[in-house]
This record gives sequence, C-alpha cells and structure tokens, in this order.
Amino acid sequence: MKGGTGMGRTGLTGLAGLVGPARRRPAATDPQPDGMPGGMPDGDGVPEEVPGRAAGPSPRGGRRRTAVAAVLAPAVVMLALGLWGLDRGTMWRDESATFQVARRSLPEIRHLLGTVDAVHGLYYLLMHAVAAVREDELALRVPSVLAAAATAALVGAIGCRLARPRVGLWAGLLYATTPFVSHYAQEGRSYALVATGAALATWLLIRAVEHPSYGRWAGYGAAVGVTALLHEFAILLLAAHGLTLLLSRVTWRIRRGWGCAASAAALVLLPLALFSQGQSGQVSWIRTPGPEEAEALLRAFAGPGDTVLAGTLLLIAVALLAPRPRTGALHLSAVALPLALVPPVLLYAAAQWQPLFLDRYLLFGLAGVPLLAAAGADRLLGLLPLSPHGRRAVAAAGVALVAAAFVGQLPEQERERLPASRGDELARTASVVGRLARPGDAVLFLPLHERRVALAYPQDFTGLRDLTLKRSPAASGTLFGEEVPAAELRARLARLPASGRVWVVADTNVGDRWIRSQRAEHAKTTVLGELYREESSVFVRGGAVSLYVRRQAPPPQARDRLI
Repeated sequence: MKGGTGMGRTGLTGLAGLVGPARRRPAATDPQPDGMPGGMPDGDGVPEEVPGRAAGPSPRGGRRRTAVAAVLAPAVVMLALGLWGLDRGTMWRDESATFQVARRSLPEIRHLLGTVDAVHGLYYLLMHAVAAVREDELALRVPSVLAAAATAALVGAIGCRLARPRVGLWAGLLYATTPFVSHYAQEGRSYALVATGAALATWLLIRAVEHPSYGRWAGYGAAVGVTALLHEFAILLLAAHGLTLLLSRVTWRIRRGWGCAASAAALVLLPLALFSQGQSGQVSWIRTPGPEEAEALLRAFAGPGDTVLAGTLLLIAVALLAPRPRTGALHLSAVALPLALVPPVLLYAAAQWQPLFLDRYLLFGLAGVPLLAAAGADRLLGLLPLSPHGRRAVAAAGVALVAAAFVGQLPEQERERLPASRGDELARTASVVGRLARPGDAVLFLPLHERRVALAYPQDFTGLRDLTLKRSPAASGTLFGEEVPAAELRARLARLPASGRVWVVADTNVGDRWIRSQRAEHAKTTVLGELYREESSVFVRGGAVSLYVRRQAPPPQARDRLI
C-alpha cells in the first residue's frame, strides 16, 4: 500500500516538474505578488500551513495538482478540437505533396530532396514512418493534431512557471481555441510540429535560465536545431529568445550558455539553409507583403472577429503596462512579447527584399499572444480583494470567458473544418474524372503541377493515358514528374484514334496570363488547340475538368477555298 502511494506521488511530482519548481513557504516579511501579505494564498486558493492545525493535504501538493490540471486541460481541449471534423473528405494541394512523398521509398525520398523540397526533408521522413502504419487522409493529419495538443500543454506549462496556474490554464485554453491553431492542427504539413518545437524550446530556455547546466543548454540547443530543421524560419526563435535575455538582464554565465546553444543550433541548420537556396523556385510565387498581410497575421494571432481582437489587445496592453511583479528569473512579458513579435517583424522586413512572408511560417510565434492575454486578465483580477474560495471562482470565470470567446468564434471554427477552408478540393476534381472518363481516354494536366490530383487519388485515373508524362515523379526525383516536349505531345495526340477523347485537368487558380508566360505550358495548350477543341467543362473550386475532342477536317471544297 505504501509502495502504491509513493509511486502516485512520484508520478505527480514528475509531471509537476514541467510546470514549476517546488516553492518554499514564504515568510511574512517576504515580498508577495500583487501586494498580498505573507501566509495568504498564492492566488490559486491553496492556503499556507498554520502551526498547530490538524495535519491535512500538503499546500505544496495542492499547488502541484492545480498546475498539472492547468497543463492537461488545454491539451485535452486541443485534442478534442483537433479531432472534430478531421476528415474533410479531400486533401488540398500542399497535403497531397506530403501524401505522395511519404509513400515513396527512402531512396526515392532522398532523390527528391536532392532536387526539390529539401526544406521539408525531416518532416517527410517522419511522415514516411506514419505512412508505413497507415496511408490515408486521417493518418496524414493525426501527427499535427497531437502536436497541437502538446503545444497547448506547453503554453499552459510556461504560464504556470512564469506566473501561476490560472494564467497557464487560461493561456493554454486560449491557444487551443484559436481558429488559426485549429487550421494547422488539421493539416498534413509541418507547421503544427514546428509550433510544438518552439514551445518546447521556450520552456527549456526558462529551465536553463533558472538552473543553468550544460545538460539543460544542450537540450535547449537540440530543441531549436530540430525545430529549425522542420522549418528553416523557426531559427528566428533565437532572435526572440535573445531579446528575452536582454530584457531580463541575466548574468554573463547565462548569456554564455545561451550563446553556445544558439550557435550550435544555427550550425545544425546552416548546411540545409545553404543547400535550399538552390531550390528557391518553390517559393517564387510568394508576393511582397504589405499592410493587408500584416493585418491578416494580427487577426490570425489575436482573433478574427473585431470583438475578440479588441479584447485580446486590451488584455495584452494591461499585461505590458501593469505587469505582475517578477517572482523568478524571467518575467512572462519578457518571454511572451518577443515570441509573438520578433519573428513576424523580422520576416516581414526581410520579405520586402525577398518575398517569403506567409502566416503559416509564423504559427510558432502565436503562443506569446495567449500568454500575454492571460497575464493581463490575471493582473486585472488580482486587483480584486478575494478570499481563497473567491479566487477559485475567478479561475472558473476565466475559463468561462475563454468558452464565450470560443462560442463567438464558432462560425470561424466550423469554416476551418470545411473543404472550402483550403485552396482547392482535389478529391472533387478527381471524382469528376472518375465519373466521366472511360478506360482508354487520355488525360492532360495543365499546368504540370495539377498532376497532383492523380497522385493523390489514383483510383479515379485508372485506365487513362497520361499524354505528357515522360518520367514519373518518383523516378525523376520531382514532385510532379517530367513531361515530354511539345513535338512529342503533338505526335502522341496524332496517334490517338479519331474518336479519342482527351480530358484536361486544369488548375483555375493560376490564370491564363500565367499559362501564357510559361513556355512549356503555353506550348501544351497551343498544340492541343490545333488538333482538338473543347467540348464541355465541369468546374469545381480551384480546378476544372474539360473534355476535348478531335477537330473535324474540313471537306475538300472548304480546303480548296482555304487554299
């Protein structure tokens, strides 16, 4: 019996170590947060021991249980929201890249990374392992759901460690209920995992500053390095953390430890960063950001609706203008504000010269916003003279406010779970082909990258002949394969029977002007138009499927008149 009790306490202590160190009992003369006298609760409804009182539950144990609950609750909520509506019935273009690469062999993946998409190499290898267990859209997205749940827990842990459990609880729940987080929690790409790595690195930074050691700095450097390998722009996290230490006026020993860890992480990323410069064509479509993109990112971070946005900004202002007295090595504002602000500002500025600014690249910085908002709410409520039971009610009221904000954003949450929340619906495009095409028909993809429809849903293209394919994507080490030149396409079209039908699967997002600007794509349309004419078209969001039939040769009299 004693052994069982000891194990339970050990497990609780181990999990509680995530959220904060054991605090000593404060003396009456100690400075207290929010001006509370010694011996009063720490703000979470856990009273101090009183000499002579009958033995009861340890106050320290009560604080730890509260902190553990503050970490686990956001994770559970995020997990539930992530699994809600996870099957949208279709992949979109970015997810299709993950899906088809994950199904390749390791040599084929290595071949691909040598020619294109090296920046996603680590993520593709992870998803290759997932695909070995199960290959479908749900399995594609589950790692992102789990990562988002872990991030919500880490946000809660950071709030607990830098402030108090109710701040961690509110911050974690705010993170979990943000629509922007739900979007990438349900997407088969690396961004949710990058956010987890950044949150973990931030928590490890706090631990290393509190109790510096070679092991803790090595763990921090490893977390930043791996996160940056998942996505290069996560290296901007180092700039945010550097500003945190500068604002906190830490000792030279801590700065040296951080500098060594940061340098090691940067060196880990350097070879990939240099190599990926030769693959910059993958992001050549990104435009220079302006005020519109900046506002969109602000709303993604702080709330899409005006009411939620205004409330969030008000709470952040309170946290910054009337901060809670620092009780540890780092202040919450010094950690959260650089995390939310520095990466977006740096990337936005750099993108004025080389456009690389997309909101999804900055998801990892969002965690700073709920931390600041929760700290602001805590500061306002800390002004109220409340009893221990009243403080418990305040914590519950904060949860209720988060729930109210979630309800207010429910339409946005519902939209995130619809196919329309993404750029296209590959499954609908493929189903049109599967329903209308007959075995023996030919298919042409316009432009080349629209072959992703067939790669994502090959069953709808069974029995169709790919007119332009020269080498498959796997064999060519590309995402979409290599195509034949226009002369070979003309010959292949000429060899089709007179009754032969050609299905053109087109990406309607690119536009005719872009097609005309691409020599190979313009040549394809020219050759096709000379020999075939459009008979009918079916449009879906982001794409179109058109039937082309052979042009009828003019009768002899008409040919004579033409001559």
